[in-house]
Amino acid sequence: MDTSCEIVVVTGFGPFRQYVMNPSWEAAKGLKMAGFGLGIEVHIKEIPVSYAKSQQVLDDIWQMTPKVIIHLGIAPGAKGITLEQTGKNNCYKDRDVSGLCPDHHCCIEGGPERLDSIIDMRSLSKHLKSMGLDVIYSRDAGRYLCDFVYYYSLYRGQGKAVLIHVPASGSLASPERLVPQLQTIIQAVLRQLDSPAHTTSGQGVAHRRRLVQSTTRSQPRMWL
Repeated sequence: MDTSCEIVVVTGFGPFRQYVMNPSWEAAKGLKMAGFGLGIEVHIKEIPVSYAKSQQVLDDIWQMTPKVIIHLGIAPGAKGITLEQTGKNNCYKDRDVSGLCPDHHCCIEGGPERLDSIIDMRSLSKHLKSMGLDVIYSRDAGRYLCDFVYYYSLYRGQGKAVLIHVPASGSLASPERLVPQLQTIIQAVLRQLDSPAHTTSGQGVAHRRRLVQSTTRSQPRMWL
């Protein structure tokens, strides 16, 4: 490992229902080949569609002290790429590939209801749209494994994680089309991380574990 490089970890999910080859993992493998530029060492990791096993994998990843973890998941029926701002702690009632749900249907018992990424997804989506990319900003990651993994990663990594939902089918789901767009998005994420707003002492710390209070609950979506 080159100690002069910063580590960026990209994850995708393993087989899930009819998705024997999960598009999120295929995209992660493509990003490993494409890279994000000089000074960035890209690691990829496949996450099993299991509540318990996913936490074990994430614990190992965070031991690497990455600059950021980019989680990729699939959104069946979606036509574009979705940038998720928020991970949620509770209401995980849908069973994983092992037929199990997490204890008490939550990710971290006693943890905040919601956690935000330190990346401002709203401003990022506006910037990417100005570049011609068709991206969607979202605060509802679906309360399944994607949401669960995102919350756990935000909790462990003090907000230094990103969740991107990609289409599960259609032309954009192919690595040939998807990987270049994801590469552009992730490079924009890294630029935002390196901006003064995130590197200035104090301001970043206050943002890293921001609890989002909400009095409304949207209908959960079956997004992985």
